[in-house]
Amino acid sequence: MKKWIYGWLLFAFLSHRSFAQESELKGLGTWNVLNIKADIGERWTIFVEPQLRSLRWYDHFHYYEIKGGVTYDLSKTFSLTTGFGRYDTYQEGGDFVTPKANNEIRTWLQLQMYQYLNRIRFEHRYRAEQRWTSRGYRNRFRYRFNTLMPLNGPKVEPGIFFLTASDELFLTDRAPYFERNRFFAGIGYEFSPLFTLQTGWMNQFDYRINDETGRNFLQISFLFELQWQQAERTTRPDSMN
Repeated sequence: MKKWIYGWLLFAFLSHRSFAQESELKGLGTWNVLNIKADIGERWTIFVEPQLRSLRWYDHFHYYEIKGGVTYDLSKTFSLTTGFGRYDTYQEGGDFVTPKANNEIRTWLQLQMYQYLNRIRFEHRYRAEQRWTSRGYRNRFRYRFNTLMPLNGPKVEPGIFFLTASDELFLTDRAPYFERNRFFAGIGYEFSPLFTLQTGWMNQFDYRINDETGRNFLQISFLFELQWQQAERTTRPDSMN
């Protein structure tokens, strides 16, 4: 196990150096996530998640959000989520350059469905967002397909590395309807039932948006899960995004 940990730390260090060099040439941004969840019953979970993003390597910070909500597990393969949050986007060219590009309050309803093939988990996530933005009210609809595979064990638990990848489409009810595609690929490690670390590459293609911009990011997610009542985990590790 120590070899796995040392190898992971070496990978993280080398990735940090390579991403830093890459950012000087192509403007790699950063996407920092802190996700805290608490199981408050056999089926109920509450969560809060702040995010901070920059368009360059920990420079030109231009976006932050804070959101929270509640999830109800209908079964091992279905869950419902509702949440709300604040999302602020600043102008490009520096740290929190004003005036803001967008100031938004958002609510959403979400359905998650899970499928399992041996130790690989597939997730389908459908989300309908209600957005009160600086440019008026907007609806948005999102679909994300995610896969997660443990590497050195049958399931994600303490001491297990995992690979994860996802692709997400952003649509609206206004022509031309398509807004964004977001792709993520990364690796994670569960240190304990309380703490999981996940990192990877995020790529966005933006077509028609009025919120956060940027094409390539290094995403680092710190995932904490508090279990007030023991329950089987069906949706973790994951960030809401």
